[in-house]
Amino acid sequence: MVSRWYELKPKATELRKKGLSFREIEGKLGIPRSTLSGWFRRVELSDKQKATLRVKWLKGIARARLKAVAWHNREKEKRIEEAKRQAAELLAKVDHNKEGIIDLALAALYLGEGFKNGVTAMGNSDPLVLKFFISVLKKNYGIPISKIKCELHLRADQNSYKIKKYWAQELDVPLANFTTISIDKRTVGRPTYPSYKGVCVVRCGNIAIQRKLMYFIQMFCEKVVVEGRVAQLVRAAD
Repeated sequence: MVSRWYELKPKATELRKKGLSFREIEGKLGIPRSTLSGWFRRVELSDKQKATLRVKWLKGIARARLKAVAWHNREKEKRIEEAKRQAAELLAKVDHNKEGIIDLALAALYLGEGFKNGVTAMGNSDPLVLKFFISVLKKNYGIPISKIKCELHLRADQNSYKIKKYWAQELDVPLANFTTISIDKRTVGRPTYPSYKGVCVVRCGNIAIQRKLMYFIQMFCEKVVVEGRVAQLVRAAD
């Protein structure tokens, strides 16, 4: 059976011998690449034409990658916006001014980020985490700002005074409340990203807060686990 594209074969072959790619010929003549592949099996190309085609192929791959990255970024942005929408919807259902809710949030955060060695303290490189910690200490536990002390853990090439001013402004804590600055000697000769401001540790002198938070989150987790098991047994019994 003769292909309906057969009358275009001489023209296609001529274009191929000039060094055009399958994609270019398909675009000009409308012939499927599967058909072109069969036609061009015996078409010999010069080294120069092969080199030209390879350059075009590499450029095509580069363009395809750019398109893929652009598509991925657009899809990621959509997922991020959807996550923000869901988060805002959930937040609207939560009474975040209730003391119990705030304490639960702090206890969960403290379980992951807080110090457990006999002191109420938390260290982080994210100012928002420490702002929340300080805010709850003041609001729920009446800890005055004078009782909140800070220390910094920095890399060797960081300006200690500038970084201290940064954290003081971010956390709204007086410079006098910063007690010590530790430098990681292992980082000597290794440049630091400008956006990294080290790790700030926030401490308060009331160990009772740490104990309460740790027991609170432990009991909360156990309660959720037990209730989940009970619900599972009930479903199984039904």
